[in-house]
Amino acid sequence: MKTRLLLGALALAIILALGVWLGFALRNFTGNSGANAYNTSVVLRQVQTLSQLVTVKYVMEKVVVYEDVKWFPGGDNRVLMIAHGVVKAGVDLEKLKPEDVELTEAKVKIKLPAAQILDCYLDDKQTQVIERTTGLLRTFDKDLEQTARKIAVDDVRRGARAAGILKDADERARAQIEKLFQQNGREVEFIGR
Repeated sequence: MKTRLLLGALALAIILALGVWLGFALRNFTGNSGANAYNTSVVLRQVQTLSQLVTVKYVMEKVVVYEDVKWFPGGDNRVLMIAHGVVKAGVDLEKLKPEDVELTEAKVKIKLPAAQILDCYLDDKQTQVIERTTGLLRTFDKDLEQTARKIAVDDVRRGARAAGILKDADERARAQIEKLFQQNGREVEFIGR
């Protein structure tokens, strides 16, 4: 009686294990990895008017090594990343006041606002984490890569400034505005800030 009960339980366990294995095998065979994407509606939350004349875009790369070193033994958390940054600069025309523009039949005098960096971000498709290490006695730090990305954005912004992005943006803004008014037969004169 006990042997029969034991054989029945063993057969039931084998059938159950075979069913579980068959379920996983069929799921992998059909290509369904268990990940689902649900189609939900997109909601417009805000519409914002922009008055920015973007005149130059710098694409820059930087190698970022960020380490979280602790004073106790156990190893360091570290990220090595190649950051692909994009910096856009130009003139914010919303800062242009009515008294900054003097218009006559043949001439336009403009006091153009100073050029500024309008946008700076990392291109996620081209930014790569080359290496990520977690010390033996350390826990995985989920914010380590995000901190490295913030450092990269700040460094790329500073690098663009050092490379002369504001000067380029100012020169190109002046050239674009001059071209616009010259098409209407007006001479353009830029007056000091």
